[in-house]
Amino acid sequence: MTNLKETDKDLLSELDRLGDLLARAKAEISNVVFGQDLVIQNALCALLGGGHALLVGVPGLAKTRLVETIARVLGLDEKRIQFTPDLMPADILGSEVLETSADGSRAFRFIRGPVFTQLLMADEINRASPRTQSALLQAMQEKQVTIAGMRQTLPEPFHVLATQNPLEQEGTYPLPEAQLDRFFMEIDVGYPDLAAERRMLFATTGGKDDLPQQVLGPEDLMQAQALVRRMPVGDHVVNAILKLVRSARPELSGAGTASQHLSWGPGPRASQAFMLAIRAKCLLEGRHAPSVEDVATLAHPVLKHRMALTFAARADGVTTREVIARLCENLD
Repeated sequence: MTNLKETDKDLLSELDRLGDLLARAKAEISNVVFGQDLVIQNALCALLGGGHALLVGVPGLAKTRLVETIARVLGLDEKRIQFTPDLMPADILGSEVLETSADGSRAFRFIRGPVFTQLLMADEINRASPRTQSALLQAMQEKQVTIAGMRQTLPEPFHVLATQNPLEQEGTYPLPEAQLDRFFMEIDVGYPDLAAERRMLFATTGGKDDLPQQVLGPEDLMQAQALVRRMPVGDHVVNAILKLVRSARPELSGAGTASQHLSWGPGPRASQAFMLAIRAKCLLEGRHAPSVEDVATLAHPVLKHRMALTFAARADGVTTREVIARLCENLD
């Protein structure tokens, strides 16, 4: 029993230490990206959970600036890909080139693409063709890519923060369902409130734009990710996760909300994302154990991109947000 208590004390001490560091990191990011506190928190939750995030919003809402700032504050090597209709998979992954040496011999050499980084920014990902979008599937799931039959391991940690314009805009392609499911969260980026936009005007149009300071390093991030997985989760919270995710599957919901409005629902990755996201949220907020309220709070970013409305629901003006809100009403 003594050893168990000492282990618990060590865990709590480490939670407090990394929680303080992450709070500083969040504050540093907020000093640069104005009026997006919830977006920043959810993006950090995705990274702490070891996953990837899809940032959705109209142009001009600092999505690109957010990713660049996160990379700087967390000390991550960062590369950016601007997705366009003519972008090819080799532009992301890399390719082999045939080189001739001084003695006349020839050999293939692999030139790494921008995917070989710690934080990849996929800017306007839905402006590329589905074939090019799918080039990221293996990288996002397995943290490696296969080129000419050879597996290439990506750096650690590896995360994708992608930005997406609303699908209603011209020149966009919907992401494949398999790729959407590989995103830990889909984060809506809205307009800042009046006070935040006022602060932004003065801060960004002056003589000098202050750069954020690095607070953590890659090793700290990986330690925090490992710590998140050790954080205890009560049975009542686990049951709430399972109840919510399974109630969003039309074939399991009987005559409930899902069967009425959804054509398909979330798979097991949603439950896994919930387990990690609620722990990460607690770590960012300085708490030691998640609650059912955390499940409800994170329901929209975790579930939204993992379900699809029926044609009838869309015709009636039903939104995914409304469906998720109704499902959350049944949580204990």
